[in-house]
Amino acid sequence: MRDVIAGLILLVIAGVAALEASSLSMGTPRHIGPGMFPLVLAALIALVGVVLVFQGWRAGGLYKDRWPLRSPIFILGAAVAFGLAVRPLGLAVAGPLLVFVAAFASRETRWLEVFLFASGMTVFCVVLFKYLLSLPIPLAPWLMGY
Repeated sequence: MRDVIAGLILLVIAGVAALEASSLSMGTPRHIGPGMFPLVLAALIALVGVVLVFQGWRAGGLYKDRWPLRSPIFILGAAVAFGLAVRPLGLAVAGPLLVFVAAFASRETRWLEVFLFASGMTVFCVVLFKYLLSLPIPLAPWLMGY
C-alpha cells in the first residue's frame, strides 16, 4: 500500500509540475525552450509514479504496521528550518542546521559523521553558490553583513 500511495503522490507532483510548465515555451529539439526541461522531468516523475502504483497493486496486501512518521517529519522540518534560517542567519548557519535536523530522522545517527558531513556540505555549498555561481545568498549576515 505504501508504494501505491507514494506513486499517487508522485503523479500529483508530476501533474502540478506539468501544469506549471505548460505556460512556458517548449522550443524545438534543436533550440530547447524554458518549458522543455520541467515537462520532461514531470514526465519522468509520472513514469516512476505509474511504476510504483503498478507494483503496489501487484504486490497486494495492506501495510499492517503503523506508519513511521519520524523520518518524514524531520526531513520536512529540516527543509523548513533551512528556508526560515537562510536569510537571517546565512548559509554558514542554515546549511549545518539542515543537516543536523535531518539527522534526527534516523535512530541510527552517528553524530561525528553528521558533523563531518555538515561541515563538508557547508563548505561545498558556500563555494558553489556564493563564489562559483555568484548567487546573492548571505553567508553570515550576523557576522559580516550581507
